[in-house]
Amino acid sequence: MPITGGGEQSNSIAERAICSVRTDVKLALLAMNIFEPFTSAGRRRRLAASHGSSRKTSGRRSSRIHALGDRGHMTWASHSFAGSVSRTRDFFAKRYWLWPVIAIVLLSSIAYAVHRSIATTMQQSLQSELQTLLDVEVAMLETWLESQERNTESAANESEIRALTAELVDSIDLAERGLMNHSGATIASATPAIGAENAGDSKSQTASGPDRLFEIRTQLARRLGPAMSTQDYIGFAVIDRKHRVLASNESTLIGTELPVSITDALTIASDGDSTITRPYLSAAPLQDNDGVIRTGVPTMLALAPIRNEQFQTIATLAFRIRPGRDFTRILQLGRIGQSGETYAFDKEGVMLSNSRFDDDLVLLGLLPDQESVRSLLKLLVRDPGGDITQGHRPSQRRSELPLTLMAATAASGSSGVNVSGYRDYRGVSVVGAWTWLSKYNFGVTTETDFAEAYRPLVILQRTFWALIALLILTSIAILVFSIMVGRLHRKAQEAAIEAKQLGQYRLEEKIGEGAMGVVYKGQHAMLRRPTAIKLLNVSKVSDRSIARFEREVQITSRLTHPNTVAIYDYGRTPEGVFYYAMEYLEGIELQELVDEHGPQSPGRVIHVLRQICGSLFEAHTSGLVHRDIKPANIMLNRRGGESDVVKVLDFGLVKAIEESDGEDGGFAGTPLYVSPEGIQMPSSVDAQSDLYAVGAVGYFMLTGRPVFDAESFGELCQKHIAEMPTPPSQIDGIDVPEDLESLLLACLEKSRGRRPQSARELAIALSHCRDANAWGIEQADLWWTRQERGLVPSSLMSRSQMNSDQDSSSLQTPLSKSSVSATGSAQSRSPKTSESQSERLSGGERLSDSDGESLGATMDV
Repeated sequence: MPITGGGEQSNSIAERAICSVRTDVKLALLAMNIFEPFTSAGRRRRLAASHGSSRKTSGRRSSRIHALGDRGHMTWASHSFAGSVSRTRDFFAKRYWLWPVIAIVLLSSIAYAVHRSIATTMQQSLQSELQTLLDVEVAMLETWLESQERNTESAANESEIRALTAELVDSIDLAERGLMNHSGATIASATPAIGAENAGDSKSQTASGPDRLFEIRTQLARRLGPAMSTQDYIGFAVIDRKHRVLASNESTLIGTELPVSITDALTIASDGDSTITRPYLSAAPLQDNDGVIRTGVPTMLALAPIRNEQFQTIATLAFRIRPGRDFTRILQLGRIGQSGETYAFDKEGVMLSNSRFDDDLVLLGLLPDQESVRSLLKLLVRDPGGDITQGHRPSQRRSELPLTLMAATAASGSSGVNVSGYRDYRGVSVVGAWTWLSKYNFGVTTETDFAEAYRPLVILQRTFWALIALLILTSIAILVFSIMVGRLHRKAQEAAIEAKQLGQYRLEEKIGEGAMGVVYKGQHAMLRRPTAIKLLNVSKVSDRSIARFEREVQITSRLTHPNTVAIYDYGRTPEGVFYYAMEYLEGIELQELVDEHGPQSPGRVIHVLRQICGSLFEAHTSGLVHRDIKPANIMLNRRGGESDVVKVLDFGLVKAIEESDGEDGGFAGTPLYVSPEGIQMPSSVDAQSDLYAVGAVGYFMLTGRPVFDAESFGELCQKHIAEMPTPPSQIDGIDVPEDLESLLLACLEKSRGRRPQSARELAIALSHCRDANAWGIEQADLWWTRQERGLVPSSLMSRSQMNSDQDSSSLQTPLSKSSVSATGSAQSRSPKTSESQSERLSGGERLSDSDGESLGATMDV
């Protein structure tokens, strides 16, 4: 059901333009984020339905229902940063077990960040370390290789070696032309034929026969002996351009061709450059390290070109080197830690040096179980697909497995570093750096096990996990302990309440209950004075809310005006139940008065407003602003024999003018009665803001309707800011004196400067109104007497009376007024809270001005 309009629209376009764009945006945000319930049609229907079912209105009232004017009076407060911080503090204050959980999350986050930072640092350091080690190894290896090249080149450039080689080559060439064979075996048989054709040269022909070839080879061996001895070479060979051995210290090699695997190196030497071959298995029988002559002996050749007198390459000098000595020894210098190793390999993945794990490789089946077996030229650097040391067995032959990541990358001619981990030839995860020596056609790598490389990080991880596990156990223990303590604490609180004794106060009956607490009627043990005692449920409110209630009590207790509710005492039980005692009021709030009895006479309105002004004047002169003046916070009572005595209630939103702590900087109050500055600049509210609300209350009492009606919260605030209210005299059926109307409209001015400047000034102006004396003691006594006797039409019957007819447990006294706590809301005289009261309880709660928790919920019963 939509909310009805507030009379004829009398506002001009210029008046509507008062609101700025900034205000529109702010209102839209407030409406969407904070007061969404006002924009819900369903909420309006529910409010209207409950309003209609719980109230019997008089014939003078129209059938329209003001959802925004429902006695629920939805109020709200700002959501400031300080409030958020405070709510967070309060939330954690009661949940001690959350701290270990937070510690776990924080520690895990820190552990992750530290782990990432350390891992990144370690990776960078490891990458630098591996690269540096590899560079050093390669530099030493290249130095050694170049040294062998220079030594061989120096020997090849000796004049005697060049002359002997030239003669040897010429002799071999002559033999190939049919005059003699290169071995000299048939030279003797070939000499006669040569002599028959050329008898004069027979003597020289004989001098160049087999004996001369043998002599040349002997001279070469004798001349190269010192160089071989000095450099620890184990043999030499003179190789022609067809890659055949012409001379060697090993006679079995003469006349043989060298293997194809070193053809590229021989070609380089034939082209005039010195070089050295990678290790390879000899196809010819050679003497191994044990002195046994056999084939397949690992060997290397240092090659240098031999030139003739015309500086043309006629042959290649080769010195044979054992790769298991200097070559492997240099690479073994790169072994670091427990698993680090440096080794060489070729494009086929054949390891060209010894592995650090030769003994383990035999046990793993990667090397044959033979005495003194080595991985040199016998192990393939291929990826088995899993860790063989942990029992993995590949499903393919070793030669069919792919190269390791390192070997495949290096074989393509690329250098690199990998610190993320990859499998080596054992299948073990390693980190490494590698490079490819294109001049020598093999690669060199430095690797170390991943586990060893990151062992410090693993230790750190285990430490963090141990701490997290400890915190988890601590959290569980604290959680269990908190649950047990919480249960015991709640039982203690329930026991204290069931005992119905709070200090010197004895609880008699519950007269109301709200979202955060309960209101009891009680008596002081000694004074026997009826008292309203309010208890806060600590399980439903925060420490900050309790602190604000204490602040409310302390502030209200400073006020002594007879029209301000009196606070007797407050405290906290040993069980943690906060309570305070105040005067017990039996009366009717203005909201209920108008809802049940319709608009009030001008005289009575003036009478009530003057008393409100008296209470507010004291507060204002004390530097306090109420900020939530509304009909639900104004009580009419019979006190001390006087009728229509006003009590201003609920100073829960009261604000000290000098305060600037940031907690009260947000919108606070009830939207139906809030001033324009309370919407636009909540922190600037002052005494004139309260007077705006007083004018709105007077308007409501005179007309039975709020100043503005709206379909949404944003629209309502917009009207307070930019729209002038409809004068009461223009509302059908309302007869309002002109002076009172002018005074109320002055209170409702948008500019504070055009409103009455003080509550005293407003009270004086009210006293000068024509009907100021139209309502006096006689009229008030008559009204209250009729109320007490139940002499009111059924349509005006109070909710308490209607509930009495339906609830057999209610009191039989026909009083229609309600028993009310000093917090500002009517309480049913029935021991049981009626359904309508419960509706008003839930609807009358308002949010605090910073944390959204109800400060007055337990008061609005």
